[in-house]
Amino acid sequence: MANAYQPDFDADQDREGFTYRRAKLGQQAKSEKLGASLYEIPPGQATFPYHAHSANEEMLIVLSGQPHLRTPDGWRELAEGEVVAFRVGEDGAHQLQNRGAQPARVLVISTMIAPEVNLYPDTGKLMAATRAPGASDEGFQEAYRREQATDYWTDEEPPDS
Repeated sequence: MANAYQPDFDADQDREGFTYRRAKLGQQAKSEKLGASLYEIPPGQATFPYHAHSANEEMLIVLSGQPHLRTPDGWRELAEGEVVAFRVGEDGAHQLQNRGAQPARVLVISTMIAPEVNLYPDTGKLMAATRAPGASDEGFQEAYRREQATDYWTDEEPPDS
């Protein structure tokens, strides 16, 4: 049974600067159209790079700690209990980092729409995926630099007659 206070952490990330424990509560509760993930973020760590979603809207609820949030307006500290929504598109770009001395816990709820394209404004990348964010099923997911974009018709030839 899914429980936000006694989570079954089932997906971890351990990468310098981007380390967290994650409980995929939506999957654990058998949700189909909504995702819910509880993140426990150690001091000094972030969850993901600064990014925006083109298909999925997200909402963050701070359960404990005082994580910092980056949006197009800059960085700010969040308070326990604070609720923040991230709209689809570059206006909803966001990044979360725990600058506190204690672990922080946040609940992130999202729609689970596929396909999805994420934009990474800091690095000029985009990530295209045929599966919903955080979904455990296999599918196409690759990242590209936007400067590698090509015209739709490049290298395309009509079929032989």
